[in-house]
Amino acid sequence: MAGPLALAAGTLMIVVELVMFPIVDRDDRQGTSQNLAYRISGIVYFVAFCLLILAAVAAYSRQAHKAGRFGVVGLIGALVGTMFLGGDLWFETFYVTYLADIAPQILDADPSGLIVIGAVSSYLLFAIGWALFGLASLRAGVFPKAICIAIVVGGLLGFNALLPPWGIGLGLAMVWLGVWMIRTPAEVVS
Repeated sequence: MAGPLALAAGTLMIVVELVMFPIVDRDDRQGTSQNLAYRISGIVYFVAFCLLILAAVAAYSRQAHKAGRFGVVGLIGALVGTMFLGGDLWFETFYVTYLADIAPQILDADPSGLIVIGAVSSYLLFAIGWALFGLASLRAGVFPKAICIAIVVGGLLGFNALLPPWGIGLGLAMVWLGVWMIRTPAEVVS
């Protein structure tokens, strides 16, 4: 299931980023949050993040026999980073849109305190986690080098993955990995 999971996660990431690109207005958070296409896209993006976690585990299982400790670190980094940014995505999709409806003036306030720490740590952990996963995959040598490098670059660009178009890089890398895994039989380890 590694290939189809990666393909599905990447495809959804790309589609959502393309749909959201003309909608997201950083100067009008209320208008953006009240846009129906934005709300639907947020839900689909959250599903993509859930698939991304499953794809990471499944892809790791294809290379676990060669990945070593660094592979485990890369997997944990990708999982933790995706969980953190997925939590941020859930908050933006469900709670911020709720606030836009009942207390839109809150969206004009500058964030501070723990919310800033949580947001920045989410962005950093996502970017670092996926870069580590790509580096660990490169080191394991199971996936093509170009795909592993694309995962590293997509991960680093993913620092801003919740703002289009920055998630497209990792989405493209996951589509590429997914197609490769579907076309390439898994190595049988005895």
